[in-house]
Amino acid sequence: MSVIVKLADKIEVATSHRLMLEAFEEYRNMEVPSSAINESLESMLEKYSNGTEKILLCLENDLPLGSLRFLVEGKEIYFMRVSVTPAARGKGLAKSMLTWLEQYAVQSGIAKLKCRVRMSLSKNILLYESLGYKITNEETVINPNGYEVKTVVMEKHLTN
Repeated sequence: MSVIVKLADKIEVATSHRLMLEAFEEYRNMEVPSSAINESLESMLEKYSNGTEKILLCLENDLPLGSLRFLVEGKEIYFMRVSVTPAARGKGLAKSMLTWLEQYAVQSGIAKLKCRVRMSLSKNILLYESLGYKITNEETVINPNGYEVKTVVMEKHLTN
């Protein structure tokens, strides 16, 4: 298995959007549906083009199967929308992307990675904990769909 993680270029934003929709489809019928389902390609392109967000793609044998988005906020990287297609889960692709992101952070002099996870997604929380992330806060946020969502903030401090 040949896995490659790389920064996406502008043409690949649409691929990342497709992967995100496929990965988040299972959250459509939750009591509080994920706002990722309604996120438009146009909004992703705008955030990418204006430099607000960067996108990682994860390819296995040249086939895109995962992506995540991130932004640099001073000495922190905030990442979101970690997406792996359902058929490709359990192969370590999310871990590969997060490992790449850690290396990118260290090379960029960034000391902390941070994300927000729904409290109801214990499997995702366990994944991040297995990679050294710690819960640093519990917050209820209003998602772009207008729903209240109970979340945890998770952080990992890196040594540069």
